Amino acid sequence: MAKKEFPEKKPPKERKDLSPHEPANIAGNFSSRVSGLFSKSFGVIKFILGVLFLPFVFSSVVSFLNEFNLVNKDLQGIFWNGAIFFLAVYLFIWEPAAIYNKGHKLLEIMFSFFKPMINVASFLLPIYTILFFIIYGLLSLGIKSGWLLEYTLFLVGFSVVLHLVFSAKTIRTKKGDFLKGNYIFGFSFIFILNLALLAFGFSLIFKEFSFVNFCNISFTIARNIFYAAFKQLFLFK
Repeated sequence: MAKKEFPEKKPPKERKDLSPHEPANIAGNFSSRVSGLFSKSFGVIKFILGVLFLPFVFSSVVSFLNEFNLVNKDLQGIFWNGAIFFLAVYLFIWEPAAIYNKGHKLLEIMFSFFKPMINVASFLLPIYTILFFIIYGLLSLGIKSGWLLEYTLFLVGFSVVLHLVFSAKTIRTKKGDFLKGNYIFGFSFIFILNLALLAFGFSLIFKEFSFVNFCNISFTIARNIFYAAFKQLFLFK
C-alpha cells in the first residue's frame, strides 16, 4: 500500500512592509512630534511674555528721556551723536561685526568660570559700554577735564547702540522661532536691561540724573498701562 504524500509545509512569508527598525522609527517620530509641540508651546509662552514686556520697554524709554533731559544739552548732543554715528557707519559704510564679536569673546573669558552665563551674558551685557564707564570713573580721579566726559559720552552712545543692533540681529536670524517669541521676549528684555545699565551709569556721572526716579517712573507708567488695558478688557461698562 503506497504511502500518502502530504504537501510540504512552507514557512510563512515574512512581511516586507515591516522592517526591524520600524518600532524605533515610530518611537522617533512620536518623540519628534512631542518635541515640536513642546517647542511651539514654549514659543507661545515667550511670545506672551514678550508682549507683556512691551509696556516696560515704553515706560523705560520715557523715564530715561525724562531724566536725561535734565542733563546739559551739549552733553546730551554728544551722546546722541555717538549713537547716530554708529547707525551711519552701520547703514552706509561698514557693519562692525568684528568689534561686536571681540566683545563677545571678552565676555566668554570673563565668565569662563560659570559656563551657563557665557552665552547669556554676551546678549545681555553691553561690555564696551560698561568698560567705558569704568575707565571714565578711574581716569576722572586724576583728570579733571571736560574732554574726558565728552569722549566717554560719544563712545557710550556708539557702543550701546552697537550692542543693541547686533544683539537684535543675532536673535532675529535664529531658526525655529515660532511666532517670533524669542525675538520679542529676548530683545525686549535686553533693551530694558541695557537702558537700566545706561541709566545707572549716568546717575554716577551726572548729579541731575536720578536712577531711583528712572526706576520709579518706569514702574508707574507700566503699571498705568496695565491698569488701563485691564480696565478696558474687564471693567468696561
